[in-house]
Amino acid sequence: MASSATISSPQPEAEAGPAKVHASQVSSIKVFAESNGASLIPSTYHSITDLHHDDATHDLAPSIPVIDFSLLTSHHHHVKALHQLGMACANWGFFMLTNHGIPENLMEELMNKSHEFHDLPMEEKKEFADNDPLSPIRHGTSFCPQAENVHYWRDYLKTLTFPQFNFPHKPPGYSRYCREVAYDYSHKIRAVARKLLEGISESLGLESNSIIESTGFDSGLQLFVVNLYPPCPQPHLALGMPSHSDLGLLTLLMQNGIGGLQVKHDGKWVNINPLPNCLIVLLGDQLEVLSNGKYPSVLHRAILNNADTRISVVLSNGPALDKEIGPVVELLDKEKPLFKSMKYRDYFQVKQKTRLSDKCSLDEIRLHAQQ
Repeated sequence: MASSATISSPQPEAEAGPAKVHASQVSSIKVFAESNGASLIPSTYHSITDLHHDDATHDLAPSIPVIDFSLLTSHHHHVKALHQLGMACANWGFFMLTNHGIPENLMEELMNKSHEFHDLPMEEKKEFADNDPLSPIRHGTSFCPQAENVHYWRDYLKTLTFPQFNFPHKPPGYSRYCREVAYDYSHKIRAVARKLLEGISESLGLESNSIIESTGFDSGLQLFVVNLYPPCPQPHLALGMPSHSDLGLLTLLMQNGIGGLQVKHDGKWVNINPLPNCLIVLLGDQLEVLSNGKYPSVLHRAILNNADTRISVVLSNGPALDKEIGPVVELLDKEKPLFKSMKYRDYFQVKQKTRLSDKCSLDEIRLHAQQ
């Protein structure tokens, strides 16, 4: 597994690059990067303003939590695994998941095919232009250009794969096979996420089916995202994605061996170098709400490099759209609620239409009792 990229010190600039590039002028950062070559990046992509404050620490890497899924599902080791799961959720908000049972060849096949959609000509992808957060298939760049002052060095394909499965019908000859691979993978990920949520419920002292039932998970929304981060000529100035938390309950991520994921822990950024064939599990905002703050969603970001294209395949597993999500009632016997309840559909649309900035969407539903 390749090591994570790092934010290097700024290099001297020989000449001024393009000052402003409006979001409407860039429909694909991949196309823009290939046409721009090694030129300096536009100032509208300068998303790193403090070049030294957020340098990643390497000291915490050995303490990154690893959860063995096979132990969690084992009768003999279940209690110990539950304790480890609860500690990972409370202290880190994320963990590496090993022995998850998803075939390695399926993961490799999906990763190998994930690049091909992004290689299509822009004319072929225009029909999937991102116009609405609940469109079943969306292609775009950055995160939400119309809401951003600064843009991000990323293209994405987003599809809704549950409760109805959607996937692009292009390119011809490839799409049917890729749809089958994506369908198989997305269903296996849901099964893993469901079992993790049962364990998380138990670790909170709840019945194993508590979170599943209170969120309508079995008819919940699954968002399938393929992120593409092309090489950036000035990776010390730009980000692939800024510091943010995810919506939903659990995000399960794999990448193509090119480092770039960082999580924030105890105020420091930590490079994440996944173990072979593991999944990265990130806790989402709705899990923080349900647990009444006991299991916080994790801040994370994507940094860049100037040599390799990074691809991540990300599946966000959330509640049913029409479910009202608030702190689990059983947890409020001895404590006050820290969050207002909100229908997941509303939270989803708000978060997909606004500028990413740490936990700004979650902060909107925090109650004053927490402050």
